[in-house]
Amino acid sequence: MASIITLIFSIIISSTTSPEVISEDTLQDGLTTYYLIRHAEKDRSNPDEKDPALTEEGLQRAENWANVLKDIHFDAVYSTNYKRTLQTAGPLADLNDLEIQKYDPDKVYNDDFKNDTRGKTVMIVGHSNTTPEFANKIL
Repeated sequence: MASIITLIFSIIISSTTSPEVISEDTLQDGLTTYYLIRHAEKDRSNPDEKDPALTEEGLQRAENWANVLKDIHFDAVYSTNYKRTLQTAGPLADLNDLEIQKYDPDKVYNDDFKNDTRGKTVMIVGHSNTTPEFANKIL
């Protein structure tokens, strides 16, 4: 459910920019669109595991995201450097023939990231704490 809300949020962000609000730079560089999702279901069977992989259900959800978003051309896919986020991002990155770019969750949406993604369509896979923080920084 949270993933669906995140997808809806990203669609709202990309569709609420009216032509009057688009700057000259945006028109020149192209519109930047971010899709933000939280990683799929992680394996919680070992409470001591600091970097758990996805469950079978989580792997299926990651495949489903790729299927839902298959008609969108992504220029980049970003993920934190954890198994669960990388596995969530993997099917979409594969579908778009992209390498997953890793980002530091402590340094979200900095100037380098903005410059690297300007004018592109980007998927960002994060966590329950980093995804809302990322969205807030973008806004």
